[in-house]
Amino acid sequence: MSDYLVIVESPAKAKTIERYLGKKYTVKASMGHVRDLPKSQTGVDVENDYTPKYITIRGKGEVLKELRKAAKKAKKIYLAADPDREGEAIAWHLAHALKVDEDSDCRVVFNEITKDAIKESFKHPRSIDHDLVDAQQARRILDRLVGYNISPLLWKKVKKGLSAGRVQSVALKMIIDREKEIVNFKPEEYWTIEALFQKDKETFEGNFYGVDGKKQELKSEEDVQNIRKKLTEDYFRVEKVNKRERKRNPAKPFITSSLQQEAARKLNFRARKTMMVAQQLYEGIDLGRKSGGITGLITYMRTDSTRISETAKEEAKGYIEEKYGKKFIGSQKGSANKPGAQDAHEAIRPTSVMRDPRSLKEVLSNDQYRLYKLIWERFIASLMSPAVMDTVTAHLLNNDVEFRATGSQIKFEGFMKVYIEGTDDNKKVENKLLPDLEEGMKIEAKEIDPKQHFTQPPPRYTEARLVRAMEELGIGRPSTYAPTLDTIQRRGYVSIDNKRFIPTELGTIVNDAVEEFFPEIIDVDFTAEMEKDLDAIEEGKTGWVEVIDNFYKDFEKRLDFAEKEMEKIEIKDEPAGIECEKCGHEMVYKMGRYGTFIACSNFPDCRNTKPILKEIGVDCPKCKEGNIVERKSKKRRVFYGCDRFPECDFVSWDKPIARPCPKCESLLVEKKVKKATQVQCTNCDYKEVEQS
Repeated sequence: MSDYLVIVESPAKAKTIERYLGKKYTVKASMGHVRDLPKSQTGVDVENDYTPKYITIRGKGEVLKELRKAAKKAKKIYLAADPDREGEAIAWHLAHALKVDEDSDCRVVFNEITKDAIKESFKHPRSIDHDLVDAQQARRILDRLVGYNISPLLWKKVKKGLSAGRVQSVALKMIIDREKEIVNFKPEEYWTIEALFQKDKETFEGNFYGVDGKKQELKSEEDVQNIRKKLTEDYFRVEKVNKRERKRNPAKPFITSSLQQEAARKLNFRARKTMMVAQQLYEGIDLGRKSGGITGLITYMRTDSTRISETAKEEAKGYIEEKYGKKFIGSQKGSANKPGAQDAHEAIRPTSVMRDPRSLKEVLSNDQYRLYKLIWERFIASLMSPAVMDTVTAHLLNNDVEFRATGSQIKFEGFMKVYIEGTDDNKKVENKLLPDLEEGMKIEAKEIDPKQHFTQPPPRYTEARLVRAMEELGIGRPSTYAPTLDTIQRRGYVSIDNKRFIPTELGTIVNDAVEEFFPEIIDVDFTAEMEKDLDAIEEGKTGWVEVIDNFYKDFEKRLDFAEKEMEKIEIKDEPAGIECEKCGHEMVYKMGRYGTFIACSNFPDCRNTKPILKEIGVDCPKCKEGNIVERKSKKRRVFYGCDRFPECDFVSWDKPIARPCPKCESLLVEKKVKKATQVQCTNCDYKEVEQS
């Protein structure tokens, strides 16, 4: 019999912790929550202070039976769920189920699964934090009251299987509002003038700035012609040369949202995948007996704090000094958190910087390695010295018309030696020099090149952009971003094209209905304020019943009004223009979970369905009769095949293009190679880089 029983969420974590604690401890997994609100009903007594009705989750009966059996044999029970609101709630539910005194020192929390951290945490057990539990419970009840009241209304008035949620509805509205901006956008004309200057044999570029020392915009070709008339000769005089040193500071270590954004930019990971792989790295990877067995490689991955422990800082600085030299150690005293951050635990970082990514490559999967490398490099870089850039700006004049040329050079790499933060537009740090220029010098303009441009609409949201926008607006919390984005996709409210969200017709219909009758649910400011109220509950500044009551009084009135006034919305099926080959009835476009498809109008007597095929303008190279169309696999991955399938079984993951190989006349395809699209032959070694 073990003296102590420790309960965590996952079996992987249980094995690691049991090895660290020794023979006196038995560690078991609850497999997440053991109790929750029932699925078949709202489960909230609104007449009795919103008392929740918790039941044992289906399938968890055997887990609880095993935990109770182990609890009877133990002298002491420790509840060691994750160190956040959700984890605190899991511990509280376990305390109730196992009859553990929640006011005793039964709760243990740790930010990383390493031997030292685990042993230290067991020296400081505490009671269950009821404020944390109340905050999580309030969120759960709020979400249940919204979802379980609006969703049935949508089933009745629009279509079965729909849902609305407190955070998902706001995210959907943001995507729809962005689409409206794009549709209503009116491009405005503007011009730029670029010049190619030459000094001796060196050339460099400059751009039109203004006239008489004042910046001037060029809105039309007439503006450009007026400027060109002012240029009296081919030579410009160097009026002024400004040289300065500029410092660029490293990015802060990762928090949940920045990790999701950077993994999307650099690794092409979806938010859900990022969190899944991060969970694996946190819970532990088997490094082999000689390297310590199963070991947690990163700290807890649901956090909005950029704080770093002093121990981790000192270890990292020692590594930096040894690897790169003392001058690469940064002088940061600490990273300030963004306003409103809960700061419950540290930033996401490696549990030991001495485990560099290359040393772990053999024991990690490709996805684990790439994400660990990203986290490790970001953490090391965050503690390194700023990069130093030498910048030079030359002011070149021709009859008071001013052009400016800028050059920069990395003088000292600093943190950039290890890591440079990604951007949504993939801009790279340029390292270009200007030739030596002195005031009064005459420089020849080899070319003057005016270019017409038009302003562009704002871009559609990628997952990274949407997560960043939600974070900036205070919508949701670290643990909610990935499931929220997953939900609106699974419901068919949005589709993804080129990694960007596009609202579907169904998503727009649902949004319009919710916006008309429940405007506060999709109001960004209201939702952000609700997050602040939940934070206030966690901090013990307000009661959870009061927060829910303030919301529900008005919500209940809107619900009654919507029940009476919301008209039934009929989603008409649009004719597809073809007949069903099975029964002869007309085929129609239908909206489904994964977007629009073609189905027989004689449903349910005829269940014939077809995907909507997108032709790419290429003849099938195999049967010579069909056309190549874009298809999607069961995992929603795009591939290309013949539209005569199953008569012709030609398929390709790479996109075929409508010209033959100039070398052997075989099929050419577009293949993704890193960040470039490479055109290559499927038969010979012919290759060409099409774009980057």
